[in-house]
Amino acid sequence: KLPPNIIETILCFLPIQEAARTSVLSREWRYHWMKIPKLVFIEDAFQVSTDDDGELSDMGQPYDHPSQRNEMIKRGKLFDAIYQVLSMHEDPIHEFTLSMVTDGSSVEIDRVIFLLSQKNTVRKLKLEFISGYKLSLNIFSSHRLIDLHLIGCDLDHEPMFNGFGDLVSLYLQEVMVSRKALLHLLSNCPLLRSVSLHIDHLAFEDGDGSTVINLFECLTMVENLSIGFGIIECFAHGGFPQELPIALVHLKYLCIKDICFIHNYGLPALVLLIKSSPNLEKLKLEILDDSWVEISERRDSFTLEDDLDIWLEHLKELEIVNMIYRNAELDFVKVILAKSPMLKKVKIFLYNEVAKDEALHISGILEQSPHASPVVDFIVEIIGSSCTSSRSVM
Repeated sequence: KLPPNIIETILCFLPIQEAARTSVLSREWRYHWMKIPKLVFIEDAFQVSTDDDGELSDMGQPYDHPSQRNEMIKRGKLFDAIYQVLSMHEDPIHEFTLSMVTDGSSVEIDRVIFLLSQKNTVRKLKLEFISGYKLSLNIFSSHRLIDLHLIGCDLDHEPMFNGFGDLVSLYLQEVMVSRKALLHLLSNCPLLRSVSLHIDHLAFEDGDGSTVINLFECLTMVENLSIGFGIIECFAHGGFPQELPIALVHLKYLCIKDICFIHNYGLPALVLLIKSSPNLEKLKLEILDDSWVEISERRDSFTLEDDLDIWLEHLKELEIVNMIYRNAELDFVKVILAKSPMLKKVKIFLYNEVAKDEALHISGILEQSPHASPVVDFIVEIIGSSCTSSRSVM
């Protein structure tokens, strides 16, 4: 006979439909699915018969062919299942995930968020949508959240909410939000330790003079930061200072996505963040293809000669993805090697169009470059290729 907590742990790993079906196994398993603390609803994995019309969701639009009709029936039954589970659930819900296609506003999703906010027990919430769902203000009533994961949401509300006092982890991807609303959200989550911001564009508002300094002032307590270069660019209209007024002393992991070394703001932003992160342990860069950078946004030249005063006393690992054979990129890696006495590993994943002989040449250059650390493991490989160079250098 299994203890109830073991049964509920097992049920957490099953889709909710399968978890409910375990009630027929035995009296011991009956109704335990109503007590599991983790609920996951994924539209693509939801199984339902569409042979009958069912009750269509209010979210549905007039459909022109059977496939669209079946999708709307399936979606309506998905929401019926969610409402039923939430109404029958007896114990606190600590984790809730909803992943589906939507077309903007949805009274059904609004209702789900309202029911969750009424329970006020959810600690981890993940909402993943396609086409942009305008997030209900009821979400800001979930004061016990410690982990919020939003994909494809419209978060551009007037800054009237009080934030999340317990929130530790925030993940935003393809979210519609203004600079003002983003800063308001970040500044009202005082316990944030892990932040991922992958947003292509931030809306501008008249009179909004927010700068890079304003952005990173909201992140001074963060330990793990993954940020898209596009966000930094949106706050860079005032240029970059030599250093931030308040150092990011707690930051241990930094990942910058879609950065480009030939962009006007690429290296200046990178140098600023490195200088301002004295306790950084891992740095990861994902480089954007140069072809996406407008001619007017390109920098003719940029050297690191004036920025050699950086000293990364705690950096242990450097990883660069999509690196191209460019002097600026190589020079940057050389500086990191020379200024990181605790560096243990350097991983370079080259752009898939880099030739094998160029990869070997890059590996040789880096291995022969001066390095402050007594031993560094180098891994250089072309993405999607079997060509790999791995070597420890003393």
